Amino acid sequence: MQITEGGLDTPEVIALLRLHLESVRANPTPGGAHVLDLSGLKRPDVTFWSARREGALVGCGAIRELDPAHGEIKSMRTAPDQLRRGAGAALMSHMLSVARSRGDRRLSLETGATPEFDAAQALYRQLGFSYCEAFGDYRADPMSRFMTRVL
Repeated sequence: MQITEGGLDTPEVIALLRLHLESVRANPTPGGAHVLDLSGLKRPDVTFWSARREGALVGCGAIRELDPAHGEIKSMRTAPDQLRRGAGAALMSHMLSVARSRGDRRLSLETGATPEFDAAQALYRQLGFSYCEAFGDYRADPMSRFMTRVL
């Protein structure tokens, strides 16, 4: 698997991010969807990666810098035909490594609380994330789960 920074202008990545937006918005939470659109992912405080296997896009993910020592995982998405084949774990491992090398001391994330997000939460727990209180600008919401990991 090849994980590279960028790719936001490629048609395959745009399509996967569109699927991500539609999926999150199809399961709205009372506090609203906390997903970044394409322009949000191009902000200078966000680093985006795309992952490919034999040239085919298998997933994407990003880190948004909350402060110099705290990053937030954003837009983690595995292509539908690549679920449970290691793409998400590889992307997360890569982002954890980059965050450490940047000097981050913590990575956090927000994910949904409905059954559609159970597999994602299981992956995050396997990678050392634990549940936490709302962080940054988030407010506590029964339809959101907040997780964090000290690096």
